[in-house]
Amino acid sequence: MANPSQFPPPLHSRCLMRRTFANRAFAIFYSFAILALLYRHVIHLIHSPNIMLSLFILLADLLLSFLWVTSQAFRMYPTYRRLFFEHLEHYVKESDYPGLDVFICTADPYKEPPMGVVNTALSVMAYDYPTEKVSVYVSDDGGSKLTLFAFMEAARFAAHWLPFCRKNKVVERSPEAYFRSNPSSWFPEIDQIKVMYESMKMKVESVVEKGTIPLDHITNGQEKQGFRRWTDDEFTQENHPAVVEVVLESGKDMDITGHTMPNFVYVSRGKSPASPHHFKAGALNVLLRVSGTMTNAAVVLTLDCDMYSNDPQTPLRALCYLMDPAMDPNLGFVQFPQSFHGINKNDIYTGESRHVYHIHPIGMDGLAGPTHVGTGCFFRRQVFFGAPSGTCPPISDHLPTKPIRDKEILASAQHFAAWDYENQTNWGTKMGYRYGSLVEDFYTSYLLHCQGWKSIFCNPKRPAFLGKAPTNLNDHLNQSKRWGVGLLEVGFCKHSPIFLGLKKMGPLTAICYANYAFRPLWSIPITVYAFLPQLALLKGFSIFPKVSEAWFILYIFLFVGAYTQDCLEFILCGGRIQRWWSSQRVWMMRGVSCFLFSSAEYLLKSFGISQFGFNVTNKVVEEEQSERYKKGIFEFGVSSPLFLPLTTAAIINLVSFLWGIVLIFKQKSLGGGLVLQILLSGFVMVNCWPIYEAMILRTDRGRMPTTTTITSIFLSLAIYIIVSVTPKI
Repeated sequence: MANPSQFPPPLHSRCLMRRTFANRAFAIFYSFAILALLYRHVIHLIHSPNIMLSLFILLADLLLSFLWVTSQAFRMYPTYRRLFFEHLEHYVKESDYPGLDVFICTADPYKEPPMGVVNTALSVMAYDYPTEKVSVYVSDDGGSKLTLFAFMEAARFAAHWLPFCRKNKVVERSPEAYFRSNPSSWFPEIDQIKVMYESMKMKVESVVEKGTIPLDHITNGQEKQGFRRWTDDEFTQENHPAVVEVVLESGKDMDITGHTMPNFVYVSRGKSPASPHHFKAGALNVLLRVSGTMTNAAVVLTLDCDMYSNDPQTPLRALCYLMDPAMDPNLGFVQFPQSFHGINKNDIYTGESRHVYHIHPIGMDGLAGPTHVGTGCFFRRQVFFGAPSGTCPPISDHLPTKPIRDKEILASAQHFAAWDYENQTNWGTKMGYRYGSLVEDFYTSYLLHCQGWKSIFCNPKRPAFLGKAPTNLNDHLNQSKRWGVGLLEVGFCKHSPIFLGLKKMGPLTAICYANYAFRPLWSIPITVYAFLPQLALLKGFSIFPKVSEAWFILYIFLFVGAYTQDCLEFILCGGRIQRWWSSQRVWMMRGVSCFLFSSAEYLLKSFGISQFGFNVTNKVVEEEQSERYKKGIFEFGVSSPLFLPLTTAAIINLVSFLWGIVLIFKQKSLGGGLVLQILLSGFVMVNCWPIYEAMILRTDRGRMPTTTTITSIFLSLAIYIIVSVTPKI
């Protein structure tokens, strides 16, 4: 019999959460209630005096039922994992750690300030990981020499920052985050380091503001050579040759203590109007090829440009899964949650997206694993080049034999980054990140799961990464609109989760993906319930059961049951009740705005009427706007078409609620059939308070534009007139 002491201690453990049984029991009970509701709809439809109105309500409830039922797949196997990364030394020596290639993508130096990208790069360069095994690749899709200049300045600062972090065991490895935290521990070098950082920051921001690099800022011939590409007048953001510039080379460039620096490479892929560039997916595929030529590390970490490392030991946590010989041999990637700094107390725009980044991954972790969410993900490099083999080969690097500044290596990297390299290849279809959707992360992980790869959700107490969420409503809605179009592209493509997913994956995993892919269809039931019952109320027409009927209890149960389940789940996952309220309010706002627009834009694109572009989310925030956000005040401020359905719904619900109160006083009874419509109008009205405030009470620059308010008033009036002259509504 084997001696238990011969076995190394475990690297991790997992178990189902205690709420699993309650989730399953509630799902069964609530499903019967849904069936009862649909039965009532059928009976009511047969005797309805208004077939069209009844059909719209039936359609809305069918979609609500579909989306609720598919959401239950997340609740069948919620899994809790515990990590023991201190045991990693029993499995692998530090000298045997695999190489780590870090990919960071940026696209516009004015919307994504280079100093934010610099802080992200510095935070991962300073990982508690063998420096010679770390390589950081930054893709600059803006093709800006200003961004390259910022990285050259960062490289100089890194020679001081990295040894400072190692010596003093600094946890916040992003300089901006470290100095913002007002560190309580004082070190002799801290004042000097801070002065150096502020000097670098001022220099970079000054260059970006002026749009040009003074000659005295370029200190040597090597740096001057790096900017040679931008001397060509024909070099534009959308039409330029590939640029691959080695900023730091491990083994050649040293910090102030004589310790080697990590590799640091700037890449701006070639672009031409003659060839599609496939947005972020195309940029990541270029980094896969360039890094494969230069360092070819076995593990790849992808990061958004503003998502800095908040824990220097994060790679070790990922290795606890990737290097565990007892793990599923098909494990392809380890996903960390997106977390954000600077979110206000009540998270008014639900920037933390707790459902997407925390609750749902916990549910999928008990199945095939969570989806890739675009950042904070450690991949085995081999997942991008085919299906799993069914065995678990040890993670090892296949390192190039030549240094990364070798002319042959650089020429090869330039070739792989050229705009026409992918023509007639399998890149984007069978290799690398997949093309065909604006949500390349979701689509790629979906197809990887279809191939048989698995994933793990790693959610340590200290967030592994921290990013910046949109701090105004227009940016949030536009970002969600872009995601909505991408999700529908996946939902209705030939590889749809309801077809290929059910065939290739387990049914629960496929249903989870279907819930994600068809999520923009929330726009239909939310829009129906935001307008039709209220318009019927204005005409005194009842579409819901009376208080005295048993069906009334069913409607109350369905509403309260779904909301209570969602609220409890949110709180059990570490959320607060105020933030849950913000989450459900923004969910309704998205339903009548960005999801409605994304559904329409997807339809137009499907018929070839329009093409949807990729707009970079603006990460620059004005000081006045920032102050309003900190106070929890909604930011409208711009004339956006996304605000028009919001304001129109707010007006119609306010008027219908007030008219319902008048009818109650007239009838002197609450027993009529209009009570549920009045309650619905009141509920929507409460959620619309920030809109009423922005339309009427506020005078600051973030108030609702007058043109939007006036337009919505006339639009509401037009809708009411049309309904008034329609005989059967």
